Order: sequence, then C-alpha cells, then structure tokens
Amino acid sequence: MLVEVRTLPTSEPATGAHVTGGLCRTVATPGAATVMRARKREGMTRGDFSEERARMVEEQIEARGIRDPWVLHAMRTVPREEFVSARLQESAYDDGPLPIGEGQTISQPYVVALMTEAVQPKPGNRGLEIGTGSGYAAAVLATIVSEVFTVERLGPLAESADRLLTRLGYRNVHVLHGDGTIGWAEHAPYDVIIVTAGGPFVPSALLEQLAIGGRLIMPVGSALRFQCLVRMTRAGAETYEREDLEEVAFVPLIGMQGWRDAKSAA
Repeated sequence: MLVEVRTLPTSEPATGAHVTGGLCRTVATPGAATVMRARKREGMTRGDFSEERARMVEEQIEARGIRDPWVLHAMRTVPREEFVSARLQESAYDDGPLPIGEGQTISQPYVVALMTEAVQPKPGNRGLEIGTGSGYAAAVLATIVSEVFTVERLGPLAESADRLLTRLGYRNVHVLHGDGTIGWAEHAPYDVIIVTAGGPFVPSALLEQLAIGGRLIMPVGSALRFQCLVRMTRAGAETYEREDLEEVAFVPLIGMQGWRDAKSAA
C-alpha cells in the first residue's frame, strides 16, 4: 500500500515530556509510589482499593496533565488490583509497571491513561488493542467505547485475560490469540487503535484497518525497550498524519510486521 505520511508540527507535549523537532526527550517527573506506600500503612481496609484508585488518578494522572473526562472516569472505575497477582495487589496503584508473567508487564497507570487519551476515544467508537497482556488497558478503553477487539500473541495471557474480563463483566471486549502486527481485519475499520508494544515501524496492516479520521497510538523505535510514542491519524484513504509525543519503554512488538523475536530488537 502506497501512503503519504505527513509529520505535523509538534503540539504541546504531555506533562513529563518535552518534544523537540519531532524527536522525544524525557524530562524526569517524580512519582507518587513513596507517598502511596506510606499511606497504605495508615490503615486502609484490606481489599478495598477505592481510595488508592482515586488518589492514583489525582496524583499520577491529573497531576501530569490528563484532562479527558472519559479517560479520567475510566481510570477511576477499572479495578487495577484485579489485573495483577494477589501478591502484587498492594502495589497495584504504584507509579510504575508490574510483572504479569510470560516476561510481560502491566503498564504504569499514567502510560495507560496517556495512550488512551491520545486516541481520543468516544462512546460509540470501535477500538482495536494490540497486546492484551493482563487485560487492564482493554478494560479502560472498553469503559469508554462500544466495543474493543484485542489481540495477544501469548496464549496463556490471552486465555487468562479473556477469563478475567468475562468474570468482571466486560462483555464488550473480545480477545483473540494471534499475531497482533496484522491486526484483526474481520472487525475493521477501527476508530481507535492502541498498540502496547514497541516496533521498528507502524505495521501497514494496522494503518489499513484504521477508519478515516481514526487515531492510532504506538511506541516506535529501532532499539529494544526504547521508543517514541507516535500518533497516526488517518486523514484520507492513503494519507496519514504523524505526531511524535514522548519517550517510552515497552516490550517488543513481535510478529510478521514487527520484530522477528526479542533478540532482533536488541
């Protein structure tokens, strides 16, 4: 597919990053993990994370510039503690990623909110997620849009996420075990596409499945776990607009239109 990609002038970056000349450069932002751990010891009821969830949104999400009311509502609603193992539940709202098995992680809450806000989801939209992982980000998106189709390369994660999302009542989320780099063409086009792993370029299959006017967000970079968050907007049948947002670190996107394996991304 021959396409035209236009790089847009950089807009005001999200808090915690500075963008110059289309390239991403990180500006350190202090986290809230130390404060949250101290407050955990103040005697919160065991198993009730509603206060921690609200504090996470206030101190990690809103404080860094996330303003979309739908995104803030979703982050206040989805029980992140359900998407990590029992031994990590007390750390579910810390300001950082957590392991979920199979060498994968659940992303930092701010990163989930940032990527979700970047695609500007609205009620009635149809979304595609590449990299289901624990299912948390899919649940956040599904709280806003009508349907979410999510693809996971690793069978055990796809199966566990599907079971968990069903148990929690997210009936508008559909999980596929497969190669996320080629998307899920059966249900295209998608108004929003979120790719939660980093690749050397945006797969053409995903661009083809993006609706005209739709937005795609993906970490793009030539090195393992070092990427720039890129937003692609489909302006026409063969025209896309690119914006570089901020520096991020994600696991590699492996598949036909991504890295061949983790070693090739090193």
